[in-house]
Amino acid sequence: MITQQTIDKVFDVARVEEVIGEFVQLKKAGSNFKGLSPFTDEKTPSFVVSPVKQIWKDFSTGKGGNSVSFLMEHEHYTYPEAIKWLAKKYNIEIEETEQSDEQKQQLNERESMFLVSKFAKDYFHELLMNSQTGRAIGLSYFKERGFREDIIEKFDLGYCKDEWDNFTNAALAKGYDLKYLKETGLTIVKEGGAQDKKFDRFKGRVMFPIHSMSGRILGFGGRILTNDKKAAKYLNSPESDIYHKSKILYGLYHAKKEIAKLDNCFLVEGYTDVISFHQSGVENVVASSGTALTPDQIRLINRLTKNITVLFDGDAAGIRASIRGIDLILEQGLNVRVVSFPEGEDPDSFAKSHSSAELKQYLEEKAQDFIEFKVSMLMEDAQNDPVKKAGLIRDIVTSISKIPDGIQREVYVQECARIMDISEQVLFSELAQLLQRSGAGGSSKGSLSRPTRSGASDEAASPKGKGMEVLRARGKGKQVHNIDQVSILEKEIIRILLLYGNEIVEFVNWVDSHDKYGKPILEKEEYQNTVFNELYLNLQEDEIEFSNEIFRLTYHALVNQLNQREKIVIDELIMHENTEVSGLVTNILMDEERYILSNWEKKEVHITGIEKLLPKLVTDAILNLRRVLIDKKIKGVMEDIRNEVMEVDLEEINNYNALRTLLSEKLNRVV
Repeated sequence: MITQQTIDKVFDVARVEEVIGEFVQLKKAGSNFKGLSPFTDEKTPSFVVSPVKQIWKDFSTGKGGNSVSFLMEHEHYTYPEAIKWLAKKYNIEIEETEQSDEQKQQLNERESMFLVSKFAKDYFHELLMNSQTGRAIGLSYFKERGFREDIIEKFDLGYCKDEWDNFTNAALAKGYDLKYLKETGLTIVKEGGAQDKKFDRFKGRVMFPIHSMSGRILGFGGRILTNDKKAAKYLNSPESDIYHKSKILYGLYHAKKEIAKLDNCFLVEGYTDVISFHQSGVENVVASSGTALTPDQIRLINRLTKNITVLFDGDAAGIRASIRGIDLILEQGLNVRVVSFPEGEDPDSFAKSHSSAELKQYLEEKAQDFIEFKVSMLMEDAQNDPVKKAGLIRDIVTSISKIPDGIQREVYVQECARIMDISEQVLFSELAQLLQRSGAGGSSKGSLSRPTRSGASDEAASPKGKGMEVLRARGKGKQVHNIDQVSILEKEIIRILLLYGNEIVEFVNWVDSHDKYGKPILEKEEYQNTVFNELYLNLQEDEIEFSNEIFRLTYHALVNQLNQREKIVIDELIMHENTEVSGLVTNILMDEERYILSNWEKKEVHITGIEKLLPKLVTDAILNLRRVLIDKKIKGVMEDIRNEVMEVDLEEINNYNALRTLLSEKLNRVV
């Protein structure tokens, strides 16, 4: 584990404009830099980098953060990988926490296996490109397959000589340990006799290196070039500490940027499918390398996009065998579309026989929803057979039952009912039984019908004094949510805290009182407080918890700073270990830089200073949140009454309305 001291050094030295400048062309814009978004195709710059704040924001996608989060977004590194990349760039020695001898040994062995694998990749590629034998046999094969040299270079393709131990001897001569050649599967060692015999596993094959998401070599696929019926056409590295076939997707390293950018991943079967697509300009493609799709592989894609388009060969038998993977993708919560190629074609051959424009057009026009695809595939056999048709419908409903999201399930049931000309009620009944048997989605009724409100036993309450006691009394055991307004107001509170939390401001409070006739009135009270304390005390008094998880985590981080330092330290929040928290903080801080993109200063558009508006800004944020929460409670009570969950309680309704009116008066609103 990387020490905190090393992480601090990285953040101290790394310059966000230098790091991003390696990937994005930046131009000076006042005190900041701007450029085209690396995440979308755009002609007008919406990407801003602030050297002063050491953060960035992409206004076209809403993404933002620091130098580490940029590498995680753009290069799809993990947090440790991003720290190591920066440490290498700035020549910082990586210090790691003390490990046991066993952990150190395991780490050293894994690293040795990576080093051996990298050497093998370089050796095979050098043979292919620069040796007479490699060019005559290996390179000519790839050229016959229609691959250009730039694509061959891009994928580090190689060739292993058709000799028993050519590679093994070369590796040993370079000082690599036979132990790691054996453990990576590059060398087969047969023990026995006076001396162990050593063989190159991939002898006589063209080589397809398999990269990790960060670009390290994990293993290889090798294709034989002879017609030897006894030898496997394709041979993969055996399972090892660094190579787990079920957890790897071929081409992901080269595809990750385009997958994230286009928000879609094409899934094919083989190495050459991937390479041919890249050569045709379609780069958001990965391959399962001939294995049945696994949950681990789907989760890799899920890090980049929620959308998968499965590409099937024109072979009907292959489609039927592969169609099972669709249910697995649905089960993981991803959206699935399907494209099948004409009979006798596969993604590789189709890409080679069509132009780039034709390929892209075909993929776009032929993509089908998985239900339409299943129906088109299986309906021909079932059309005149009621039993087979019922089986097909049951098969589709089984696929729908795999979807974890209840709303999506309902939409797909409606779509299936329309296509198959069957009542929704029958399909919902079948789906409910499947869900009940599998234990997914809770009870069938709860999963398929609109949720009913609970809380008939909640005690009625009446407001007393200032604040939200009435909400607390009724709100126990019943969470308050308002997806739109509440989230907006919660974010506004976080924004005020980040930008102005340390400011000392003259506040005005309107206190409940009565005139000489006993009529309720509001009296003005003035006092001084920091913005942070004012918001914190009001939220504490009302016992309000943020409904949005990221806002809640950010607020708790701010409160922790208040308790420990009695002030907000923005730099610590930008470097927060939770990238979603640091991303939110960065987005809010960078929003005030938006005017740079429009050159407002040159247009003589001046932005009013916020200092004079702070007291009202803070007070409005608090009162508005209270008002929205009360509105939510009133709506909930009325719905309970309509649904006969509770009896009409006029006193409770009047109490809520009175409290709402009081808040509206404080906000100078007329209700």
